[in-house]
Amino acid sequence: MDENKSDQPSGKHPSPYIRLKKFHFIMLVFFLVFATAAITTLALAFGGEKAAEVGMKPRGEFEKLYEAYDKLEKNYYQDINEEKLINGAINGMLDSLDDPYSDYMDKKEASQFHESVSSSFEGIGAEIQEEKGMIKIVSPIKGSPAEKAGLRPNDRIMAVDGKSLEGMSSSEAVLLIRGEKGTKVKLKVQRAGTKEPMEITIVRDEIPIETVYAEMNNDKVAHIQITSFSEHTAAELKKAIEEMEKKGMKSMVLDVRQNPGGLLDQAVEMTDMFVPEGKVLFQVEDNQGRREKMVSDSKKKVTVPVVVLVDSGSASASEIFAAAMKESAGVTLIGEKTFGKGTVQTAEDFKDGSNMKFTTAKWLTPNGNWIHKKGIKPDIEVKLPDYANLPYLNPDSELKLDSLSEEVKNGEKMLEALGYHPGKVDGFFDKATEEAVKEFQKKSGIEQTGVLSGDTTVQLMTDLREKIQENDTQKEKAIEILKEKQSSSAS
Repeated sequence: MDENKSDQPSGKHPSPYIRLKKFHFIMLVFFLVFATAAITTLALAFGGEKAAEVGMKPRGEFEKLYEAYDKLEKNYYQDINEEKLINGAINGMLDSLDDPYSDYMDKKEASQFHESVSSSFEGIGAEIQEEKGMIKIVSPIKGSPAEKAGLRPNDRIMAVDGKSLEGMSSSEAVLLIRGEKGTKVKLKVQRAGTKEPMEITIVRDEIPIETVYAEMNNDKVAHIQITSFSEHTAAELKKAIEEMEKKGMKSMVLDVRQNPGGLLDQAVEMTDMFVPEGKVLFQVEDNQGRREKMVSDSKKKVTVPVVVLVDSGSASASEIFAAAMKESAGVTLIGEKTFGKGTVQTAEDFKDGSNMKFTTAKWLTPNGNWIHKKGIKPDIEVKLPDYANLPYLNPDSELKLDSLSEEVKNGEKMLEALGYHPGKVDGFFDKATEEAVKEFQKKSGIEQTGVLSGDTTVQLMTDLREKIQENDTQKEKAIEILKEKQSSSAS
């Protein structure tokens, strides 16, 4: 979920979230209605009079809960907030499931949850989820402040503006991370493989929910990036394909890297564009082990050769899409192993505007594989260059002559990747490093101080990001394979 929470794992989805359309699976509807009825019972059960008013029979398993509530109401040394207590009871039930994708949201959190898949919002633009009491990044949104700041999948957000996130739900974390456009938020981030947490200051912005980006190269290979599965993504994809067809598209790279998931109905509609009629798109297994298959219909299919790009930020709805393309459409997957989220969530609103999102089923690939916590291995594994994984440099830090730190070492690696010569890459800011910074500043039109800070740091990370885009080894491999297919079909 991005600081919109979502399936999004989408897709994430506080975590990635898949909203299942009820008419798709009649069997699931039964279980969802049953669960909702049980929730409503609990919401009304605090006070026997209300239960009697709606003609509901007492349930013995709730006696302990009633007793605890009555004791608190009668004996607690201060006045209690009834609403807060009831909300806490519901939240406690969901927490006890030990499921990062099940979550209770109050009115404000629920409002943001619905907003995250249907409109723009203001924040940093990163899907997050709670895992074992910690908040971690599922994926930054394309073009967002989070992406520009260098946040990456699996980064752990330890604190927001000095407030620890330990033990918080993703919904609670979202409220701290989001904020008005133009305001700053300081994140304390721990990245795997680094010794010390990073302090990252990000300026919030409006995050539009535009999810499909298409371009064509000179060989008529279209590159279509899908950044999440939101309310209009399927329509956006259809439009993009039509535009590429008008430009003479001969083949297509579908890119769901860093896509944390989203709405299941969108993933189904999009997958249906490529999978032959009658083939399985995916399967759903309920809590009794019963399986239901979703199959492709007879709508018009895309016929040009296709490959799909995936990585560790491809989650949930992205994985449903990728698995169906691989197993039912015979499409080659290129990149790195996906995130590994194999469960389906449903969001149910309470009358007061609050919301409960909970896991209702497993989803399985067309061949019946459950990829939860395993991910999907690509057919062709291709990694990005090492410099694509370098951590964020804080522009507020002042790295200069005689500085010694891990940040200096990362700065040296960035300079080296961009063709400068900082001397030995060892974390020590020596004369060679200073000269490399001055050379970079001169080329960038920045005052030549030899200090890596402020505008220099921002420009360094911007140039590196552009280099990563220009040297996208995964995309290059996809285009190579498609050009081979074009050649073989032409001959």
